[in-house]
Formats: sequence, C-alpha cells, structure tokens
Amino acid sequence: MASQAARRGPQSVDEIIQKRKDEEAALAKPKFLSKKDRERIALEKLTKHREAKLQQHQQNGTFYGSTTTNGTSSTNSTPIPSAPRSMQQQRGDYSRNFKGSSRDAAKNPSPPSETENLDPEAKLLRERYMGIAEIRRQKRRRTASDRKFTFDWKTEDDTSSDYNPIYRGEVSASLGLKNTGEAEEKKKRALELQDILRKKKDTDWDSMHWSEKPLDKMKERDWRIFKEDFSVSTKGGSVPNPMRSWEESGLPPEILRAVEEVGYKEPSAIQRAAIPIALSCRDVIGVAETGSGKTASFVLPLLSYIIEMPVLNEVTKSDGPYAIILAPTRELAQQIETETRKFCNRLGFRCVSIVGGHTISEQSFALQEGAEIVIATPGRLVDCIERRVLVLSQCCYVIMDEADRMIDLGFEEQVNKILEALPVTNTKPDNDDAENPRLMSTYLGGKDRYRQTMMYTATMPPAIERIARQYLRRPATVIIGSAGQAVGTVEQRVEFVTTEEKRRRRMGEILNSGEFQAPVIVFVNIKKNCDMVARELNRIGWKAVILHGGKSQDQREAALKQLRDGEADALVATDLAGRGIDVPDVSLVLNFNMAKNIEDYTHRIGRTGRAGKSGIAMTFLSNDDQDTFYDLKQMLSKSALSKVPDELRRHEAAQAKFAARKTMQNIQ
Repeated sequence: MASQAARRGPQSVDEIIQKRKDEEAALAKPKFLSKKDRERIALEKLTKHREAKLQQHQQNGTFYGSTTTNGTSSTNSTPIPSAPRSMQQQRGDYSRNFKGSSRDAAKNPSPPSETENLDPEAKLLRERYMGIAEIRRQKRRRTASDRKFTFDWKTEDDTSSDYNPIYRGEVSASLGLKNTGEAEEKKKRALELQDILRKKKDTDWDSMHWSEKPLDKMKERDWRIFKEDFSVSTKGGSVPNPMRSWEESGLPPEILRAVEEVGYKEPSAIQRAAIPIALSCRDVIGVAETGSGKTASFVLPLLSYIIEMPVLNEVTKSDGPYAIILAPTRELAQQIETETRKFCNRLGFRCVSIVGGHTISEQSFALQEGAEIVIATPGRLVDCIERRVLVLSQCCYVIMDEADRMIDLGFEEQVNKILEALPVTNTKPDNDDAENPRLMSTYLGGKDRYRQTMMYTATMPPAIERIARQYLRRPATVIIGSAGQAVGTVEQRVEFVTTEEKRRRRMGEILNSGEFQAPVIVFVNIKKNCDMVARELNRIGWKAVILHGGKSQDQREAALKQLRDGEADALVATDLAGRGIDVPDVSLVLNFNMAKNIEDYTHRIGRTGRAGKSGIAMTFLSNDDQDTFYDLKQMLSKSALSKVPDELRRHEAAQAKFAARKTMQNIQ
C-alpha cells in the first residue's frame, strides 16, 4: 500500500478538500444510536468529567466528598458513580456496603443520597440520561395500546384483484385529454361497476318491498306483508299464494287478452286471492265486502276450466252446461250474465240466464243451441229441471253467489235439489287428495273431471255450513277485510230526522245542494213509499224510476236500463236492489228509511264506492230504528272516512246490542 501511495505521489489540494468535505458530510449525517450506545457514551462522558473534577480537587488540596486531616479520602466517602443504576446493580451496588447490623449502622451513619454531593451540572446530566429519581421509582404500567402487532402477510399477498374486477388494471388520471381509447376504457369500467352493483343487489332482496321483487325472490315474510296490504286472510291446507298481477295469475293467454280488452288494469283483493286457489282445482269459500269485484274472481277461473273441456257439439249440447252459477235475485243473475258475456263473446262460449219473469218456452228456446254456462235463480232453475227443459248430466263446476242471501229468501230446499241433481261420479274424495292440484285436474275418463264448487257469502249461518260440509271438499276459505263490513271507500253520514215531511224536505235540500250528480239511489223499506218518494223527486226536478218486488221483470229491467243509460237521475228501490245492482258512478246512496238490520244496510251502501271509486251514503234515523243503533255505531267507528254523530253516540240504544238490551229488560 505504501509503495502504491509513493507511486501515486502526494495528494492534490482538491483531493484533500474533497476528502474533508466527505468527512464533514459523514459527521453531519444523523446517526441512530441504540439504547446501549447512548448509555455507553453517557458513561464515558461522566467518567471523564469525574476524573477532571478529581484532578482539580487534588491540585487545590481538597478531596471530593468527606476528607481526613492528612488529605486522604475516608473509608465512608461516597464513591463516584461509574455506571447507571441498572448497571450498578448488575455488578453489585455500592450501597450494599452500608447494609448491616444496627451496631454497624450506629458506627457508620447512612451515606448521603446519590445526588446530594453532585454539582448542578452533574445532576442535570444524570436527570437527562437516567431520568428523574421520583419518576424512575414509579412503576410504569403497560397498556393495551402499547402493544405492537406484526402481521404475517405482505402487501404482495393481496388477492382481491383475482375476484373483484373493480381492482383490475391501474387507474390513471385522464387530465382532461379527449382520448377515444381512454373513454372506451372508462365506459367499460363503468359497465363492470354496474354489473357488480347489480350482482350485489341480488343479495339485498330482504331489504326491498315485495312490489320490487321478482316472483322467485318472494319469501314467506313478503307474502305476509302482501296479504296485510290487501287485507287478505286465508284458511285451509296447502293454500297457494295470491297473485300480484294479471301476468302472474297463471290464466291462459286468451283469457289474459280478454282481460286487457275489457279494461281490467289491476286485480282487486278478492281476485288476487281467489283466482290462484280456484286455478289449483280447489273448492273455495269466499267472504268479501260488496263491490269488491267478486264476479270476475269466479268467472275467470271458470272460463279457464271450460277451455280445457271438449267443445260442445250436436250431441253433447243436449247434456246440459259445463257450469252453473246460482244467484238469489233476478237482478244479480242478470248482472253476472252481463259481466260474463264480456269474456264469453271474446272466447266463443255461450252464456244463458234463467230467471223468473220470462216464460219457460222462451228460456227453453235459448237453451236449444246449448250453452257452456247457465246463470239462474234457484227457483226458476228447479222448474226447468223438473220440466226436463234442462239437465245437468255433464255439469262439473258450481258457483253460488250471495249464498247467505239465498238462504234468507227461503231457497235452501231449491239449492239442495239443484246440487242433488248434479252427477255424483265426479265428486271429489273427502280426504287429503282434494288438496292436491295435480290429482284434481286429471280426467276421470272421457270428458269427465272432478267437480269444483265455489261459494261466496257474507255470513255463515248454520244452513250455509250444512251445505258447505255436504257438497264442498276440503275448501280453502278466503276472507277480504272484515266480514260484514262496508267498503272502505264509502263515507257514511247519519242524521236524525223524525217525520216523513222533514225527510222529504231534507232530501230535497241534499239533492239540490249541487254536491251530488246523477245517478243516485234512494232506499225505502216498503213498496208504497217508493211511489211517494219518486213523486217528490220528480217534483224537485230529479227524474226517478222505481224498482221493487211488485214490478214485473220487464219493468225492473227497463228501470235499470234507464238509470244506466242516463235517461233517469234517481232510482227508488227496496232491499231488492240492495244486492247485485251495479250502476256505474253512483255518487250518493240515500237511506230514506234505515234498513231493518245491519247486513241489509251494508249491502245498500255498497251500491256506491265500487271498483275503487269513492262514494257517500246518507241515512235518516228515527227512534223507530233503535234495534240497529248499536251495530250502526260500531260500523261508523270502524270506518276511517265516517264520524259517529254525538246524538247517536250518547243514545241509550247505542250502548248495547238489541238482544242484550232485551234480556236486561226482561230480567228487570
């Protein structure tokens, strides 16, 4: 090395200057010192400082600590610390020299503390590198936040880019550059993000409303909420879920097209619940409020059933219809016929009504060409069967509308005769097989299928229960709202008007107020009052027609036609028009006389507020109507649109039902 340096020659000035700069730069760089290095450096500085102090005292003739007369240090002088406390105790602390028996303690008093004999500069050095003694003596508690975790994975171990496309590729700022390639890439990433969000949305169905879900995502909770929204309750085993729309109904395409042409937009509550049950070949008992669309709920499944049956020919048309529909009154039967024809004419089926008021020969002529559906009142249908005008040898579908009303009118015997005239070879078994749609939809041989029965009623008196037990097999029960309650779209108003003269005057004030437009319906209790009220209406400028049991069938039909066509402004009727009369856009139902019972009152006011529209029903009360006060008050209190007048609320007869009140009077 020396020979090489000799050959290179002496260093130049620039090399020396550069070397010095490198050394200064190296010294200027911060150095990381460990705890041991810091302790070692502090110990070296302290030792040098002590040696310099000791040298200074020796030169001045003094000693550090206590001294003797000859200038030497005493045996109990405080030694100079040569290391921090932790290091001193490892080597053996000098303070142990002072520990001993009490006799030694008396001869050798306790030495001064470590910091008493230190000068201020030494104390500051000690506190800087070893800390304050009081703080050192305090035991430091280790908290959970002091813990440091070391993860056993590295950044390059992240695998999220393998399964999440949002992390694929490197994102770069476009800086406002209009680059077609970058725009395409941005669009592609946006589409990928939408796809991710759509897939993620599939897992969030539980937080969505049933109306936003597809049918296959509906759960039991969603169906329960759906039924609560439409006030639907069902009973019976294996009841299928309701339909949410016509597209999900399961009806044949040709019937769905007819539904669209007729103008049915959304199914009503009874249609949503009853149609899926009837399409599964189950017997049905339906309890629904008046004006809720019951006719379509049994006509559409009936047409779906008939579509699968063989077409009537010259031979089979004389064997009778495939289905019969029973109604308690002529008006209701004709109303059902009108609604049924809307679909039959589009599907190529024939529908015939058999009601009183027409001759048997006229109805026999209508049946000569055969008919898939016969709509009849019980009395006239029994006459046709007994006179061999009609047979039911191939009837496999039976519908009884307003069954409780048929029993009230005394038609129980006729209904049983009609049901006994049906063939017994196609009755369903009275076991669990009656709830199996696949078994009940099979053919029994030839054209025969299991008989299906649907019954609609507002109440279930014992006679209806007997008929249901005898002729229905494991029926499913559908209840819409509360049985016997009025339609929720009708506002009910009640006024106390005592005399006939005051009622006529009040009726004129109401109709001439301009609040109500034609048509309106006025109900009375007896036939002779119809003529009196009609004369009063004509006097105040409202053209009125009359409908009651004393009119012929032609007169009834003519009155209803005038009202529907707008030729008449008002219809004055008895309870005969309380059921089955469907006149569009009736703005007011006026009970000139209160009905004898709450059921007839419910059906009366159901002539308005139909098909989801709103309506108003006004009732005149007097003390002669006390038997209905309690039920009327309960019905008004349950209606969201109606208010119970104070006079009715406080009336004594409205505090308890008539039967309970009569019993208490007998006891007293």
